[in-house]
Amino acid sequence: MALMNVNPTRMELTKLKNGLATASRGHKLLKDKQDEMIRQFMLIIRHNQALRKEIESELARIMKKFSAAQLTMSYAGLMEALMVPSKSAELSVKTKTIMSIKVPTVEFAADDKEIDLTYGFVFTPSELDGAILSLSNLLPKMIELAQVEKTCDMLANEIEKTRRRVNAIEYIMIPDYIDTIHYVTMKLDDNERSNIIRLMKSKQIILEKDQRSKQQNSNLAAQSQ
Repeated sequence: MALMNVNPTRMELTKLKNGLATASRGHKLLKDKQDEMIRQFMLIIRHNQALRKEIESELARIMKKFSAAQLTMSYAGLMEALMVPSKSAELSVKTKTIMSIKVPTVEFAADDKEIDLTYGFVFTPSELDGAILSLSNLLPKMIELAQVEKTCDMLANEIEKTRRRVNAIEYIMIPDYIDTIHYVTMKLDDNERSNIIRLMKSKQIILEKDQRSKQQNSNLAAQSQ
């Protein structure tokens, strides 16, 4: 791990310890957010899978009806029959928040009146009628599926971003703080030991000077006698 570019002082050591505590709290909060987003994601993805399975099964049945209708009609006749819409609908897009993530919500509003098949029944088979009616009933679920899948994509992207942040704090930032704190602590301990050794040597030198001074004074006193 890389050491931070700091001076080995007690003030910097205090700042580093505070930074480590903040990083640890941030890591815990992000980890909790990631876990909750994964839980929400799993609930939504299960709903998405069930809804997609239902829609795909219904679409397969509708496509069989369309295929049967195509066997008895020309392509031009089929396109002409489907040219005029049988029912109008309105979509309104809003947003809701899931774990601080704004995801879209689509509200589907259709006319209350029954579906009006706008083509003549003389040259169109009954399979086409059934396919159009079934597809009209399936439309709200298809819109819901689009909303759910978009929500899944946005949650998956946010989970990935949060995971990268969690890993960066856990495997880079926190180890860097720990290593730098260890380095600064060792430097401070070395400086303290050096100061103690210097004080001990200074004290020893002073004591030796006092002892020599006393010895000289004793010698001078003995000579004077």
